[in-house]
Amino acid sequence: MFKTIIAIVLTTVVVLIIMAVVDKTTSKIVSSTPVSSQASTADTLQVTVTGEVNHTGTYLLKLESTLQDLLDSAGGTTSNADPKAYDVSVVLANKDSFFIAPIYDNGNTCAVTPITKVCINSADKTALMSISAFSSSVAANIVTYREEKGNFKRIEELKNVNGIGNATFEKCKNFVTLTD
Repeated sequence: MFKTIIAIVLTTVVVLIIMAVVDKTTSKIVSSTPVSSQASTADTLQVTVTGEVNHTGTYLLKLESTLQDLLDSAGGTTSNADPKAYDVSVVLANKDSFFIAPIYDNGNTCAVTPITKVCINSADKTALMSISAFSSSVAANIVTYREEKGNFKRIEELKNVNGIGNATFEKCKNFVTLTD
């Protein structure tokens, strides 16, 4: 009986020590990855990245940094990141926010068929309307916007199109690309 009690106490102490070490290690990783808690200064940019990156969050980067620099800070993209949905050469601006879209549906753990996507830089109105989030008028507005302003450099630019707000962007962001 006494040996059993000592074994339980020793096991409990060992488990508590292991948990303390793991907790300390985890908190170091989390606090050193995103730097959203630090104030932005005149020579840095505060930029957020979500989606198919290894460490989503807000990062402080040097002026003139590119999306590639942000992705490197975030530990790179996951294997499910769609390289057609972002351009690593885009120069960042302060308070930018980037979404890295998936190739496969995240809700389906055994997905083997890529999500059907439409290129916002080349699709016509009809092709754009195949995305359920885009009505006829919004699809026409995308084409007009592209003709007037040039190709989209990032999918978040869709929010600049008349008729596309945050809700519509959330519905379409997984279904668009920048290149064919």
